[in-house]
Amino acid sequence: MDFATLLQLLDSSVRLATPLLLACLAGLYSERAGIFDIGLEGKMLIAAFFSAAAAAFTGNVWIGLLAGIVSSVVFAGLHGLASITFRGNQLISGVAINFLAAGMTVVIGESWFALGGRTPQLEASGRFQNITLPFADQLQGVPLIGPIYHDLISGHSILVYVALLAVPFTWWLLYRTRFGLRLRAVGENPAAVDTAGISVVRMRYSAVLICGVLCGIAGAYLSTGLSASFVKDMSAGRGFIALAALIFSKWRPWYALMACLLFGLLDATGSLFQNIEVLGIEVPVQFMQALPYILTVV
Repeated sequence: MDFATLLQLLDSSVRLATPLLLACLAGLYSERAGIFDIGLEGKMLIAAFFSAAAAAFTGNVWIGLLAGIVSSVVFAGLHGLASITFRGNQLISGVAINFLAAGMTVVIGESWFALGGRTPQLEASGRFQNITLPFADQLQGVPLIGPIYHDLISGHSILVYVALLAVPFTWWLLYRTRFGLRLRAVGENPAAVDTAGISVVRMRYSAVLICGVLCGIAGAYLSTGLSASFVKDMSAGRGFIALAALIFSKWRPWYALMACLLFGLLDATGSLFQNIEVLGIEVPVQFMQALPYILTVV
């Protein structure tokens, strides 16, 4: 593998890891507050649809992003209502959200666009464009540093950088602020928090709504950043992989970043290298594409 191919592989890994990272951090907030959220997949999917639909109607990607976040927050509110207010089974509530999102996106998409559940292809103004960071073009010719900065660090959409910056922000919020201390206490010992006069319900709803915002950004990235339209079930199990990455990272932001990058690397490897040989044996393309899910099972 030459250096250019390696950079291409790492660049694809970062792009594919972005929705996983956002969903993983979303689950992190919810889990820290004591709310198990298996509905990350559904919130990403509904956000991807409404983001692409709004961008297609208005031609404005920022309106699409807002629509995606709002739709995800609404579904997060439903999960909060079921699991916090009515103290229902969190697992069943999450599964119901996944089913509801999968059905709604197809039915509404067919009703609005008559494209089999798809949305129209988005024009340039309806998509997040890649950003060239300062001095990227000037440093391109510098050996080693130039290609890394120009081809790997620069050239991503703004949501990729938002996801990466969300990691240190999440660490600071959870471990260096009063809000984070209370949020973690709610998940570990809600009775003690309630005794201290802090509303457990309010803290849990705060975590669930933050989860909805991050899932909304992840879904919007899928349909308006990574792709140029919405297609049926385009989240493709990323919400469940994000849950696996969350458990794999022991519910810590920096470990979550590394876990999601690992899953992104496996996904990129399966996409770029369709057929490879290991010890003289040709590995089929289906195995390469299944690498992220194999690691999830492991």
